Amino acid sequence: MQIIYGQDFENEVVRETFKGVIYNNVVKGMRVLIDARHKLGIPWGNDACAKDADFVFAYDSNTRLDEREFSKYIEPMKKLWTDSGIRTAFDRRREFQLGDSLRYFLETLDRVGNPMYIPSKLDILHARKATKGISEHHILIKGVPFMFVDVGGQRSQRQKWYQCFVGITSILFLASSSEFDQVLMEDRKTNRLQESCDIFETIINNKSFSNVSIILFLNKMDLLREKIKHVSIADYFCQFEGDPQDLDTVKAFELSLFDSRRRERNKPLFHHFTTAIDTENIKHVFQDVKDTILHDNLRSLMLQ
Repeated sequence: MQIIYGQDFENEVVRETFKGVIYNNVVKGMRVLIDARHKLGIPWGNDACAKDADFVFAYDSNTRLDEREFSKYIEPMKKLWTDSGIRTAFDRRREFQLGDSLRYFLETLDRVGNPMYIPSKLDILHARKATKGISEHHILIKGVPFMFVDVGGQRSQRQKWYQCFVGITSILFLASSSEFDQVLMEDRKTNRLQESCDIFETIINNKSFSNVSIILFLNKMDLLREKIKHVSIADYFCQFEGDPQDLDTVKAFELSLFDSRRRERNKPLFHHFTTAIDTENIKHVFQDVKDTILHDNLRSLMLQ
């Protein structure tokens, strides 16, 4: 939303502030793959990679990664990423916790590792930093002021949510459509999509939000489209019926999981299928969302 309507990120100084986050995403992500290869008992394709793996794995997460420090890891990570052992671990990533954007950055390591590197807008959209606490963003959209309140989704952050819910007009609920075969980092056993449905049920049925627009975003459609070619959602949700490789069927099923949690059936469930890293997709989606929010606000003002 900041890229589309607010801070345009044309300023290189602003974009450069994301370099540390991106460097951290890449090195930490490779450390996760190295660890997973070992724990899953996957052999190296080339035994010489063990030395590179030891070097990368020894990275101290307390060390600040700048251009000079990150440059030490570029060649070892390039070798590791071409190794069949690391690739096999990556293909089994549903069995452990790995950031979605790692492949994107590993496949452009020469560019990211260039001393003159300035993150692009797409790089910024792929950068991952967990939301902790509560952050507010004021964005003017076609002359109408909107305040977005961003809250962390982890279990440890949820007790803070209700501090933000006074006076709100809409809740944008983002759920990852592609995580139907993954488990939470917090307990390593709860299905992520199931957890999203449970949280959604709590919010959608809360009487405090009876006059609030709740809009469901089933996000990461790009990842879902790729995943269903290789992984069947029927293996994780026994109630699924139909072709597990048909995107429209899977989308309809996931939507039904959320929709079935609503007790109040008098109004439709506002929903959108989104790819958050696709700026054009979000721009079109938010046109509809904006109209929904403004229409509901106008209606509530007329009732007062």
